[in-house]
Amino acid sequence: MKAARSIRLRTVLAVSAVAEVATGLLLLIDPGIVVALLLGVDAVAEVVALGRVAGIALLALGLACWPGTDAAGERRAALRAMLAYNPLIALYLVYLATAAHLGGPLLWPAVAAHGVVTLLLVAGRGDERPMPRGLPL
Repeated sequence: MKAARSIRLRTVLAVSAVAEVATGLLLLIDPGIVVALLLGVDAVAEVVALGRVAGIALLALGLACWPGTDAAGERRAALRAMLAYNPLIALYLVYLATAAHLGGPLLWPAVAAHGVVTLLLVAGRGDERPMPRGLPL
């Protein structure tokens, strides 16, 4: 059971890292597309600039959680980072939809994806064994 949970946790971290790197790169290249798809509004110059800042942050988060292990053979830092990011971004996106009345075609799928990733990470966090080096898949 622990081995399966370890594989699942590594897979969730890997997939989440790849998704955040891709989103970060898209925000760096064209923040307007991401803003339109998530929030359903056109991006003005200030949003584009802030979107690129968010892109840099997501790129850094994704790279910090990239598949592999640290020197001690563990992924605790990646797990902590993703456990902080995923529930907070899901809650913020729900806030944007409900309180700010913003929403594009990818808003609720993004909320669902971040919620599922949060649940999977919480379910797999009990396995504190060092993970083998290399790709987790």
